[in-house]
Order: sequence, then C-alpha cells, then structure tokens
Amino acid sequence: MSLSAQLAQRAADSAKETDGFLQYHEPSIIQILLLISFFFWLSFGEWISNKIFRAGLIGQIIVGLIYGLPIGGTMMPVEWQEAFVALGYIGLILIIFEGALAVRLDLLKANFVLSMIAATVGVVFPIGLTYALCYAAFGYGAVETFIIGAALSVTSLGTTFVVLGKSSKEVNFSDTRVGTALVSAAVFDDVSGLVMASVIGNLGTLGDDDDVNLGWLIGRPTMVSGLLAILTPLLGKYALAPLFRRYLEPKFPKSRKRHVINVVFMILVLCVFLSITGFGGTSVLYGSFLAGAFLTYLPTKHPTGPFVVPSREDAEEAEARSMRSNPMTGEPEISPSFMHTFEKYFLDVVKYILQPIFFASIGFAIPFVDLWTAEAVWKGLVYTILMLIGKVVVGLVIPAATILQRPRDTSVRDCLTETFWPAMLLGCAMVARGEIGLLIVQIGLNNTPYLSKDAFITAVWAIVLNTILGPVAVGFILKYKARAIANGLWGLDFENDTGTVQMSRAATVVAADEAEEMKEGAMSKAATAATSPRSGRSLDIEAAPVGRISGQGT
Repeated sequence: MSLSAQLAQRAADSAKETDGFLQYHEPSIIQILLLISFFFWLSFGEWISNKIFRAGLIGQIIVGLIYGLPIGGTMMPVEWQEAFVALGYIGLILIIFEGALAVRLDLLKANFVLSMIAATVGVVFPIGLTYALCYAAFGYGAVETFIIGAALSVTSLGTTFVVLGKSSKEVNFSDTRVGTALVSAAVFDDVSGLVMASVIGNLGTLGDDDDVNLGWLIGRPTMVSGLLAILTPLLGKYALAPLFRRYLEPKFPKSRKRHVINVVFMILVLCVFLSITGFGGTSVLYGSFLAGAFLTYLPTKHPTGPFVVPSREDAEEAEARSMRSNPMTGEPEISPSFMHTFEKYFLDVVKYILQPIFFASIGFAIPFVDLWTAEAVWKGLVYTILMLIGKVVVGLVIPAATILQRPRDTSVRDCLTETFWPAMLLGCAMVARGEIGLLIVQIGLNNTPYLSKDAFITAVWAIVLNTILGPVAVGFILKYKARAIANGLWGLDFENDTGTVQMSRAATVVAADEAEEMKEGAMSKAATAATSPRSGRSLDIEAAPVGRISGQGT
C-alpha cells in the first residue's frame, strides 16, 4: 500500500467513533525513514552551510523548503508540518529566553538610550524607504505599503541570538557593549513590529464592523508593551527580588536538588510572562525576553550565592570541585544559577531539536515557486538592496555616540576607525527579518483585503534574502574581527560612568573559581583575598547574568 493510501486509510479510521481515545497505529517504514532523513539533513545542512556561509540556519531553511509544501508538497504530511511549526515556535521562545538569561543588565541599562535610538532608526528607515520605492515607484497602495514596511522593519530576535552564539568560539558577544545594544534594539524592533502585526491582523475587520475602536486597536498592545517594560524592572528590583532573597532563597537547598527548583521556577515565570503578553495583545516573544531578564535579577549577588560562569562546561567543573570539597554529603556547597540549570537540562534539546525545526519551519512558509517570475525577481532584488541598507544604517549610531562622548584629545577620525567594525556588526546583525517578517506579511495576505499577491512576493524576496545575507555577513565579520571588536571600546572591556572597569570573561572564571573555594566561617580570609596588595584595588564579585569582575579604585 502506498504512503498516500495509508494516510487516507488512517484519516478514515480517525473519523470513526473511538470512544474518547486515539487509535494507536504503528508508523510505516516510509514515515520512519522520512523523519530520520529530515532530521539528518537538518543537521548536515547546518554543518555544511556553517562551513560555507558561517550561518548554519541557511541549510536548515533550505531543508524546510525541500521537505515542506514549497518544493516537496505533501511528501511530508501537512499535519506534520503544522506540528513542526508549533514545535519550532516553542524553540524560538526558548532561544529568546536563553538569550535574555545571558543579557548583561548593567550593560543594558548603560546603553538603553543608544538601543532606543538604534531601534527607532531600524524601524523608521525601512518603512520610509518602503514608501519611497513601493508606493512612489511600484504603485502599491498606502495601506499595502505600510504592511510591507512593517514586515521589513522587524529584526529576527531568534536569528540574532543564534548567530551571535555560534559565530565566535572566542568571545561571548552577549557580554559586549555592541552585543547588548544589538539585543536591546532587536527586542524593541520586534515589539514595535508585532504591535503593528496586531493592528494589521485587525485591519480586515474595519470594513465589516463600524463599531471598531481604532484607538483601542492600536493602543492596547502598545500600552501593554510599555507597561511591562516599566513595571517588570521596577517590581523586580524593589518588590519581588527582595522578597525572593529574604524568604525563598534561604530555603532553597544548596545541592543538586536546586536544579529541580530552578526548572520549576523558570517554567512558572516563563508561563506567567507568556500569558500576560499573549492575553494582553502583544507578542509572547516579548514576554519570553522579559521572563529571562527578570530571572537574572532575582538571585542574591554574593560569592556564596548562585554562581554564574561563562559556559556549561565551566559550571559543571565548578560544581564537581565543590562536591569533592564536601565528601561527607557529596553535595556541592554552591547554588546553580538559572542559566546553569537551563544549559544543563534544556540547551541540548533546543540546540539539536527545536532550533533546527524552527528554521525549517521558516522554509515551510516561503512560496518558493511563485518567486521565480521576471517581474518578481527584479522587484524583489531591488527591494532587498534597499532593505539591506535600511538596517545597516543602524550601525551608524555607534560612531555617532562615540564621537559625541570622545575625549578632547581624540580625533573624529580615530573614533571612526575604532568603531567601524562594531558598527558593521550591529548593522549587519539587524538585517535578518526571519520568522517575524514572514508572519506579518502572511497576516496581511490572509487576514486583510489590502495586500496583493504581487506585493506579498516582493516582500518575501526581501525577507528571505535579508535573512540569509545578514547572518552570512555577521559570520564573516566575527570570523576575522571578533577579537578586535571584543578588545575595543565597544567590546568586553570598558569603563562606565561610575569608574568601574568591566573585565573579560576569562578573569571572571578565575574569580568564580576562587569564590567557590571559600569555606563557611572563613570570612576574614575571604576579605583578605578580596583585596589585591599590588594595586590596592578591591575585587567586587557579582553574579550578574554573565559573570564579571569589577575592579573599583579605592
């Protein structure tokens, strides 16, 4: 019996009365081989495209094109593709949640204004250039042009985290000023884009319902996003974090059981934020980011509290050393952080299963055959170039900020030279539109009467090519300039307005290891070790989202 016949038979069987249970069927050998080949090619596609383009997601998108409806048709059943889209979106939520757990809140605060300016440029320029080309030159309608511009004004936050996480093995760019500015700007772009997506999704009802409140339609997701951005840090700092540290944290065990508590706590917090943002009319991706950033602030910030180390391997090594130093119980004397727990129990599932499925699901949603007409190609390529420029210009905020804050004895030319590659990194990393851009144009096509198929195809060309070109450019920049960026003004080491010099992650590992070796009752020895006799500078070890040492002058 052929695969299609088997599926038809099973569809008929499923329609029968089952008395409240699902009839269990052994999958056919064709289905088993199909799934095995799908996951194999996802892994191989990531490996080969990472070797060629420095961006593994390209291969996974191509695999999605081949196995999905765009090329493969129903080779993979549509129900399976829909299930993979849902699983992939869970992967996207966890990718953003993990990235938020690693965000430097101190750098986020220090670069907040810069990030807001970068996000504003990243939204205004693409929409403005879209009107200049699509409305004035291509003759698209005003609302139609707005839908396209909204889709191309976003930045794929999941792609941003993935590319930054994989492009350089030497440096974690979440620790850098440019990396923090990038993540913040991408979040703000996504929030504005998804607010516009919510508005676009309701545009189709305006013509049918005279009682639609346009102000509430636009204001609700905007208000919810703004209130969450304000209330989350305020409540976290002044109410929830003190309560957590005083009443909950002392009762948590300093043992491997703490991982279980961390897992339950992370799931609860994540679900709360997802529910608030989802029912509030804004994006659940925004809620995922807020949940991760919120959790980074909760634990106590002292050496014997939750430790934070740069990688999963370092965390497990530190935990093992602590267990060896306590042979009586065999339990560690240090508490794992939320980031360590996530990496220990969730990272492999996200990295090897959910993340590849997510990028494959992007391939499912690309109308590949419709892209290849002469008019669609030239319009798509022209619009792609314009949208590439519209995001790359975001990088100009870095040299602009550096020039405005430069010392008097520093020339403008020196500032431009110093900030060229950080600016290119920021601009190129903002280029990928990914899943959110496709989501917005799909909403415009399916839920409103305003977006034509021609405009939809033009937008898809720009979204797909920018999603490919952006990560490729970032990969090559980090391959050759990662260390230069990390050691520069916008990298790992910089002095903030309080005079605190932020050190590199390598120094953080040493400090974390020294902190783990401290015994209870040795407070005087710890105080002595915390002061450097050579420089007279004290070491203040903090458990920020990613570890750091701040050396503050006496």
